[in-house]
Amino acid sequence: MANPGNVARGLKGAIANPNNSEEAKERVSERLRRMEESGEVDSAEAHAGQVERGHKAAITNPNNSEEAKQHSKAVLDDLQS
Repeated sequence: MANPGNVARGLKGAIANPNNSEEAKERVSERLRRMEESGEVDSAEAHAGQVERGHKAAITNPNNSEEAKQHSKAVLDDLQS
């Protein structure tokens, strides 16, 4: 299943794209409105995905301490179990 946050960002990009027709922008705006009203964009699933991506990034970031990297690894292990 597609990540709702990514879908919402794509829809917002389509709305802002001057190459898209007004008809297309209206359809996209309606879909984005339905997603927002349903809470799909702000769902716990979307948040969990953001947390997971953040910890994966922290592990590979050379500016993070080993302690921070170990913490992120532990959090990811907890999320995956």
